[in-house]
Amino acid sequence: MLTLYTYWRSSTSYRVRIMLNWKGLPYRPEYVSLPRMDHRAAPFLGTNPQGLVPALQDGDFELAQSMAIFEYLEERHPSPALLPTDVRRRAYVRMLANIVACDIHPLNNVRVLRHLEQRLGLDEAARNDWYATWIAAGLQAFEASLEHWGWDGDYCCGDEPGLADVCLVPQLYNARRFGCDLRPYPRLAAIARRCESLPPFAAAHPSTQADAVA
Repeated sequence: MLTLYTYWRSSTSYRVRIMLNWKGLPYRPEYVSLPRMDHRAAPFLGTNPQGLVPALQDGDFELAQSMAIFEYLEERHPSPALLPTDVRRRAYVRMLANIVACDIHPLNNVRVLRHLEQRLGLDEAARNDWYATWIAAGLQAFEASLEHWGWDGDYCCGDEPGLADVCLVPQLYNARRFGCDLRPYPRLAAIARRCESLPPFAAAHPSTQADAVA
C-alpha cells in the first residue's frame, strides 16, 4: 500500500490526497505536524531530505514534490486520468496547474510567511497583505486564462476535473482561510464548488483529516 506523508492544512498535501482519491488508490496517511516542526526532524528527513510535505512512499520508492508525485501516479495508474488525451489540452491543463504550483504557492507557503514575520518583522496585517497581493495576481491570471484559452465545460478543461482543478481547489481553500476576496473570480469559485461536491475532493478536504485541529 502507498504511504502519504501529509499535513491536513498543507495545500500541496491536499492536492495529492485528491489525486489518490480520484484514482481510487488506497493509501496509509502518515501525519507530519508542521507546527511541531516534524518535517524538520530526523525521521521525516530520512524520507524527504528537503523537509517538505507531501512525500509518497511506494514500496521501496520514495518521492517528494506534489507535481512530480502527480506525474508518477498518472504514468503508473493512467486510469482514471487527470490529463486529457489531446496533446494541446494536456499542455493547457499543465499551464493552468503551474499558475498555482509555480506562481502562487511558492510566494505564500509556510516557509515564506514565517520568514516575513520572524526575519523581516512583518506584523499580521502586513503578512496578510503580502498573501492577498499574490493570491490576487495568480487568480486573476487563472481566471483570465480560462476566458482566453478555455474550452467549454463545467471544469477547467471540459466536463471532468483534471490536474488544473486539483491544484485550484486547495489554493482557493487557502485563500478563504486568509480572508481573500474571491468575488472577482466567479468562474473559479463555481468550478471549485462543483469539485468540492465530488467524493474524491470531499474526502481530501482538510476538515476531514484525522490530524485536523479545530
